[in-house]
Amino acid sequence: MNIHKYIAEFVGTFCLVFAGTCAIVSNDLFGGGVTETGIALTFGMTVMAMIYSIGDISGAHINPAVTLAFWIADRFEGKDVIPYIIAQCAGAVLASLSVLMLCGPHDSLGATVPGGGLVQAFIMEILLTLILMFVILRVASGSKETGIMAGVAIGVTVTLASIAAGPISGASMNPARSLGPAVISGQIASLWIYLIAPLVGASLAVPLNKIVSNAQDDAAAED
Repeated sequence: MNIHKYIAEFVGTFCLVFAGTCAIVSNDLFGGGVTETGIALTFGMTVMAMIYSIGDISGAHINPAVTLAFWIADRFEGKDVIPYIIAQCAGAVLASLSVLMLCGPHDSLGATVPGGGLVQAFIMEILLTLILMFVILRVASGSKETGIMAGVAIGVTVTLASIAAGPISGASMNPARSLGPAVISGQIASLWIYLIAPLVGASLAVPLNKIVSNAQDDAAAED
């Protein structure tokens, strides 16, 4: 058992949830100084930083939906799926505890909640995660998000998704990111959306990537 991979996933998810939700809480507490765009950039840039920091160690999944999709795509060993998800969720919960201790009481601690209807948010989270996972599958090496451009491509996708759909669904795309603040703040009424929809969206990205890969191979053969 390579415990270093699990520690890396714990640390990476902690950093993502801590930085992103701290930006949300700070924006609320200090008159909107961070701005919605600033929050989106915080999430995207933290994802980028974690890919460059721990990508060579654990693959920098920092997201249970990503881990599941890599396994479905036969790029990741089944024995590591549960330990990865446990490490990711533990990192997210500790991050939210840290935000609570440092920033004080807050209604949601940056939890993702629907801006409109539940069905709208559910479908949006499926589509956003499908897009994100498709990008990841196209730029990742095996089950590892590594390489010069992987961090940029994935970080930009997270940022753009957050800007475009943050007001609608919160643009979580990550069950661990939503679990941490929801559990610590007690805002769990709509948590099911953010636990289920990203898993569905990431899983759907696998056959989509296979179709595109087959088309790419056919085009290369014709050339």
